[in-house]
Amino acid sequence: MAIGSARDVRADTGFARLALGLALALLSAVARSQDAAGDPIAELRDAFSRTVSARVDPPLQARARYEQSLDEALGADRLATLAPQAVLLADRNDHVQSLFVLLRDPTGRWEWLGGSLISTGRVGAFDHFRTPVGVFEHGPANPDFRAEGTYNENHIRGYGMRGMRVFDFGWVDAERGWGGGGRSPMRLQMHATDPDLLEPRLGQAMSKGCIRIPASLNRLLDHRGILDAAYDEAVASGSPQWVLRADRAPVPWPGRYLVIVDSGATERPEWAMPRGASR
Repeated sequence: MAIGSARDVRADTGFARLALGLALALLSAVARSQDAAGDPIAELRDAFSRTVSARVDPPLQARARYEQSLDEALGADRLATLAPQAVLLADRNDHVQSLFVLLRDPTGRWEWLGGSLISTGRVGAFDHFRTPVGVFEHGPANPDFRAEGTYNENHIRGYGMRGMRVFDFGWVDAERGWGGGGRSPMRLQMHATDPDLLEPRLGQAMSKGCIRIPASLNRLLDHRGILDAAYDEAVASGSPQWVLRADRAPVPWPGRYLVIVDSGATERPEWAMPRGASR
């Protein structure tokens, strides 16, 4: 009986510790939820971390360099005094291949909301462009559309699954990645990609010049209207925009700019490693 009682005590103690651990975890989750409920920035960060795949999180030193690059690019485009809004920043560098969502706050500082691996243009193949650098405006002047989810001749869903939004930035001048090089127009788009064959390979330069992003990031940008300032203005002026989802939950500070830079990295930083990759 004494032995049995000791076992019962140990079992009860183990159960109590497990119950306490679960309770503390639940309280922590509730606290985070309550904090986010009153803070749209915290809420979006939480949504990003919960839903977006292939996430990246640059350290503070790398963030400072990106913020400087972002300020320089916006300044060169006469947008140095940008009003508070969300901005997308993509690093096309072959060793980085990442996109970040930032918020310009009322003081002019940058708030980091999340980052993800992407794929940009791969040079060396016909009809493949090097993704151009610069500031690109998003809006109804170059209407977005939605993927049909059909397969091409290579059995690839180039725009991803049916319903994925294709963010269109119009015709831009870009460097040809084949033949004798030079420059010519290409259609710059940002979109999801084949979920089975190509999304697992994000983090590598593989596209024809467009920016491929995870389907989960596509959904978040779409649902929260993160890059939809110009679309919201069109709707407010009485111009319906069919591409906007009926169940949108827009952020209070939508933006309109995609900024593409090249960090000049000569090797892949640890924080930008694709899943399963090694140096």
